[in-house]
Amino acid sequence: MEPSTPRTEKQDAAGGASLRVLGAWTAGRFADARMYRSAVAALADAPPGAGWDLRDAQQIDHLGAQLLWNHWGRQWPRQLDAEPGQRAVLERVAQFTVDLPPRGRLTWAERYLGLGAAVVRAGRHVRGFVRLTGQLMIDMGRLARVPHNGPWRDVSGHLYRIGATALPITALVGFLIGVVLAYLTSQQLKQFGADAYIVNILGVSLIRELGPMLAAILVAGRSGSAITAQIGVMRVTDELDAMRVMGISHSWRLVMPRAMALAIAMPLISVWTTLAALGGGMLSADLSMGITPQYFFNALPAAASINNLYLATAKSVVTSITAVILIDALFAV
Repeated sequence: MEPSTPRTEKQDAAGGASLRVLGAWTAGRFADARMYRSAVAALADAPPGAGWDLRDAQQIDHLGAQLLWNHWGRQWPRQLDAEPGQRAVLERVAQFTVDLPPRGRLTWAERYLGLGAAVVRAGRHVRGFVRLTGQLMIDMGRLARVPHNGPWRDVSGHLYRIGATALPITALVGFLIGVVLAYLTSQQLKQFGADAYIVNILGVSLIRELGPMLAAILVAGRSGSAITAQIGVMRVTDELDAMRVMGISHSWRLVMPRAMALAIAMPLISVWTTLAALGGGMLSADLSMGITPQYFFNALPAAASINNLYLATAKSVVTSITAVILIDALFAV
């Protein structure tokens, strides 16, 4: 055991059992979970009503003193031997430790006021979202007039992070969804001898709805959380304030490049996810129903026209961009 490990040691005294507090009872030591559990275990083994001797402790800061004070039931033990500095720390902890009153049930008036506060917060979020969306449209018009001044390097970087790095997870999820959907559908179609219609079901459901929606949800959740974290860190490190001081628009450099990257990447990711889902469905149909890949490829164009793919990709773009911009408006910019 390390000498600085917070612990207690029993010793016999004239007035009864006594405990020596040893080691460092400090926030730095308690940052290690093992050390904190060691201190809690040492206090749990302490007999009730024992005396305490803190003089041999390496160091006791306010966090260690608070732990001891709480264990003592927030009152002084019957016998306490401590150095003047240790006693001063304990006295400060005892002075400023307060018991919070138990929270009672909310009255109707408090609930009414809480509802009003929630409505006001929602209104602020909606106003921020509308302002951010409008500013994005203005920035897009400005970019169309002076394209050579656009943040194209930012766009390419976000295109890689949002699009290229999302290909493995979207392909995996799409493939698994295709396998599961084909397997469950095949169990029902076999009962009616309608095995061939699995191509129609997979084609319409995956191309028109599930594939693009899966891509939109995955990218919006994955990229949205990353964008929130990035801009949140920029706010903490005062980078947003620095950009404002230098006259750099947050919408121009932070929102627009991400929205443009999403608009470019989402149709491609949507097609990629749909193809992966169709591949999984085709494999499952072959294994469970004997529908050969050749038949699947021949029957698929008749089951799902190209218009379905166009409608689905447009929907996925709108869904993902709206979700990401909404996350930006609510949590970051």
